[in-house]
Amino acid sequence: MLGVYVKNQAELIALGIGGVLALLFLWLSLRANRRRRLVDDIPTSKTTGVFIGLIEVKGTAEAERPVRSYLAEIPCVYYKWEVEEHWSRTTTESYTDSDGNRRTRTKRESGWKTVASGGEDILFYLQDDCGVIRVNQQGAKIQPDRVFSEYCHRGDPLYYAKGPAASIMDSDHRRRFTEHAIPLHARLYVMGRACERQDVVAAEIAYHESAPMFLISTKSEEQISSSFKLQLWLFGILGLIAIVAAWIIKDCQLDRDIEAMIPAYIGVGAGFAGVWLLGWMWMAYNSMIGLRNRVNQAWANVDVQLKRRHDLIPNIVNIVKGLKDYERTVQTELAELRSQAQANRPGEAGPDPHACAGKLIALKEAYPELKANDAFLRLQNQLVETEQRIALARTYFNEIAAFYNGRLQIVPDTFISKLARLKPQKYITAKDFERAVVEVHLSE
Repeated sequence: MLGVYVKNQAELIALGIGGVLALLFLWLSLRANRRRRLVDDIPTSKTTGVFIGLIEVKGTAEAERPVRSYLAEIPCVYYKWEVEEHWSRTTTESYTDSDGNRRTRTKRESGWKTVASGGEDILFYLQDDCGVIRVNQQGAKIQPDRVFSEYCHRGDPLYYAKGPAASIMDSDHRRRFTEHAIPLHARLYVMGRACERQDVVAAEIAYHESAPMFLISTKSEEQISSSFKLQLWLFGILGLIAIVAAWIIKDCQLDRDIEAMIPAYIGVGAGFAGVWLLGWMWMAYNSMIGLRNRVNQAWANVDVQLKRRHDLIPNIVNIVKGLKDYERTVQTELAELRSQAQANRPGEAGPDPHACAGKLIALKEAYPELKANDAFLRLQNQLVETEQRIALARTYFNEIAAFYNGRLQIVPDTFISKLARLKPQKYITAKDFERAVVEVHLSE
């Protein structure tokens, strides 16, 4: 009776461990696929065209005051270093052999222990061909480059120059120095949530709990996508192996014929594959809905930029016109005062020169610079910037709409899209921008 109880307990333990591992690998597999789709579905934004929300940008790491890494001593925006020391020892342990006799044996053990570590990160700017955007890397998953890796013994100057003076117990006096960093000017891929900065009117990329991913990587987009795809299949296969192995171990403990149970194992594997497929369908559906929402958000961004042009340009035009009128008035008054001063001899009735000077001083203090050319230049810059923003918003919308339409046509996503009744999104054409166009007439 006791033997049956022990076997039942062992069976439950085997199935429990296998089931937990299978669920863990299933979750890791689906999470990797979700992140891969995020990387593939979100188009790359330009730094000047960044809009609030989840974005993807590419460029170089720049900083006003970069930090210097500890080991490689290179300028960078992030670095993390570690010093490990190797140890080895011989231990003696007691054990009981198959005959029940008490014996002893020696065992050689060795390994690496971290004896020092550190790092630093700073706010930096991501620069592309359009401009810059600030990145706050706190809370991000960092994928830096390895910039330093070296082994050395006690006689090497590096051993104590960058490592602690004291040694650990059982030390072999061999150390490994490793450093990872994001060097200055390094090419970066950044995905995260864009939000408004607190200090100036500009956007920055920073951690936000609602963002599904905040990644700063020195790898390319293709490398990151391939890495997530590898995780998708690797964890899926490991989950399948875990659940099938649990059933095999359970049957071995019950002394069952393994070959006779092969159909059952196939059924267990098929069941896991079915659960994985349902999870994939659920994830794919949510991913496509999220992509559709980003299409709608991109269209809202276009509307925002068009409204910005509609509201901004008339105000700027009125300011410039007012400046022109004011300068014309000032010039007229000065001409009248000058002519009056020339027409009245000293001692004759006429305007007081000192009063005129006081008026001019007041005008100068109130309006120190009366330069219509600068106002026209600022207007021109605002017009160019506004049109660039509209063009970037339009390009972003068309790119993300292309991703969305592509998903609707790719197998097996097309079956999910039909079940969800998702429809293709039309692209923005030139005629769509005929609405709310503000004409500027300054030739007065």
